[in-house]
Amino acid sequence: MTDGALREPTFLILTALAARPQHGYGILLDVEEISEGRVKLRAGTLYTALDRLSADGWVAVDREQVVDGRLRRYYRLTDEGAARLEIEVQRLRSQTRAAERRLRLRPAGGTA
Repeated sequence: MTDGALREPTFLILTALAARPQHGYGILLDVEEISEGRVKLRAGTLYTALDRLSADGWVAVDREQVVDGRLRRYYRLTDEGAARLEIEVQRLRSQTRAAERRLRLRPAGGTA
């Protein structure tokens, strides 16, 4: 999965983990905040994605702790995951610049 664009949920999860390790609920909240409320992941979707990202080597378990009798697992972005996120950021920047250039070439008033 290292080639091509990242799916938006993957991009947002990696972005959420870029600043610091987080547990699942923290990731869910951060994804919603980063997307300005547009993306609301379900727990099942998140943990399936974290398993896949872990298998890809992009995230890893940072630590585990028991809180109120329940296991809380914290995840962190690996160096490989950070590198993949940076590739995606550069890809998006490039596409954004291309769109901006094209919009500047657009005739005033557009076409009918």
